Amino acid sequence: MAKVIAGMSGGVDSAVAAYLLKEQGHEVIGVTLRTWIGEDGSEGRCCEIDDAYTAARAIGIPYHTFNCVSDFANFVTKPFTEAYLKGITPNPCVICNRYIKWDGMMNRLPVFGASHLATGHYANIVRLDNGRFSVKRSAALMKDQTYMLYMLTQEQLAHTMLPLGGYTKDEVREIAKKAGIPVADKKDSQEICFIPDDDYAGYICRNVPKEEIPPEGDFTDEDGKVLGRHKGIINYTVGQRKGLGLPLGYPAYVKDIDAGSGRIIVAPADALLTDVVYVRDLNFMSIEDPGEGEEFRAVVKIRYHHAGEAASLVKTGEDEIKIVFDKPVRAAAPGQSAVFYDDEGCVIGGGRIVRQKN
Repeated sequence: MAKVIAGMSGGVDSAVAAYLLKEQGHEVIGVTLRTWIGEDGSEGRCCEIDDAYTAARAIGIPYHTFNCVSDFANFVTKPFTEAYLKGITPNPCVICNRYIKWDGMMNRLPVFGASHLATGHYANIVRLDNGRFSVKRSAALMKDQTYMLYMLTQEQLAHTMLPLGGYTKDEVREIAKKAGIPVADKKDSQEICFIPDDDYAGYICRNVPKEEIPPEGDFTDEDGKVLGRHKGIINYTVGQRKGLGLPLGYPAYVKDIDAGSGRIIVAPADALLTDVVYVRDLNFMSIEDPGEGEEFRAVVKIRYHHAGEAASLVKTGEDEIKIVFDKPVRAAAPGQSAVFYDDEGCVIGGGRIVRQKN
């Protein structure tokens, strides 16, 4: 049995993960990393300390909190706002998992004399025949969170336990009820933890000097014809349809955002399809970093809720992969992650989308 620090957000998933490990005989210590405090003093959904403390008491494990607000700002919220100001759609949870949650808990393993950390993510840790670690899709495919974990390192994976990989959400809630864990019926959060009202533009306007906020600009078609005015590029993402306010006589979607000129290019749905996507900031799990020119096959997801599409991948540079999809994918947004899976549902690796070729 191991000594484990269990990350506790205040939600039911992380509480049940800690409970299951204790039931298995591990020595478990609950830990919350405080990452964000709202202007009104409110906590982010990833660090609701009162609920986490109450859950830890019900489980019967010691509990500690650590302040990571400064690191969270440097690694997550500042890059998030900078990306939107450039017309890029970032993926803050991927960065937070690696550099805040995992690094934060890994750094504290020696403090507690612990060998492993654990979280309530729906995924499985596997060690492959080649000796490398990867994350494998969970039993609850609708809740699977491997996409959000693709940036984890081999060292982090080697010291990680994910107890919920074989459970569904309903099963987790039932375990919590039977164990008397008070957050058993707590509602799931779908928003980014530091933007609880889901108003990205409002958050940016409150946290960036007024003179840095991009002004209104033109909606144009692919040929440059002006179709109308938009409210500023921070209000839009690639693939967006709602809220454009353009009476064009056909459904229009954001195809591209040109931060330099302030133009937003809109087009019919078919124009957002592409079969070639380039990614950088690569991280590999199940295989070593391929050499330049090396090719492999994978199923690739270009967003969290994307089902995935079969593709051929080739390393085109030291930190770049070209993905050629068997069938075109829609709205591959720069800044989002492309995650590569093998036929068994294990993460091969992934990277940040930088551009596409239509």
